[in-house]
Amino acid sequence: MTRSPADATTRESFAGVVARLAAAQKSRAPGAPAYSIYVNRPFGRLLAAAAYLAGLTPNAVTAISAAFTFSAIVVIAVVPPTPWIGVVIGFLLIVGYALDSADGQVARLRGGGSPAGEWLDHVVDAAKTSSLHLAVLVSWQRFVDLPSELLLLVPIGFAIVAAVLFFATILNDFLRVRSDRRGKPAGGGIRSLLVLPTDYGVLCFAFLLFGVPTVFVPLYGILFVANVAFALVALPKWFREISRIPR
Repeated sequence: MTRSPADATTRESFAGVVARLAAAQKSRAPGAPAYSIYVNRPFGRLLAAAAYLAGLTPNAVTAISAAFTFSAIVVIAVVPPTPWIGVVIGFLLIVGYALDSADGQVARLRGGGSPAGEWLDHVVDAAKTSSLHLAVLVSWQRFVDLPSELLLLVPIGFAIVAAVLFFATILNDFLRVRSDRRGKPAGGGIRSLLVLPTDYGVLCFAFLLFGVPTVFVPLYGILFVANVAFALVALPKWFREISRIPR
């Protein structure tokens, strides 16, 4: 008699699934942002174990992640910012990001992901990448007394930079895999800390202060400047690397 995956999971403990996930965890890319490596991935591992034991599919976890993230985005756009609203928004974004890490880990537990699952994950990521900053634009326009209306250009610019960096990263992986020239990622612990302001997880934590505009507006502006600086360095570097790929 064939046993279903659900039957198998009932005999595993939560700790056992977490340990199995840790052993099967794909190696981290050197120089990847520190929050994603040391906080989001372990948090996602716990959520992945819970989802696996509950019998959820990777696509279901992706959908739950999207529900958390886009609930936060809607709240940003339609609810006046207050300190407790900022905490709610930050919590939703942080959990949504951890679940975004969990869906791939659930796929590994179930024997591997699918192209459709990867497609869905990337489409959801692309949607949240721009809409989060556009929601900030709407909120600032509706509710926040800014020192200058020129500050409304910051979330617009952030949306553009975030979308370009996301697309460039995905395209880098696609072209390198297709040409069989993945290479060895560069960087280490110091780089992980240097690129921390560009980590989506750090942005999620910043939204805990969304309800205090006098703090959030300059903090958001600093993160925007950091992402622009990173893009100005990374995009030419990536272009040179892709240029070395033969026709």
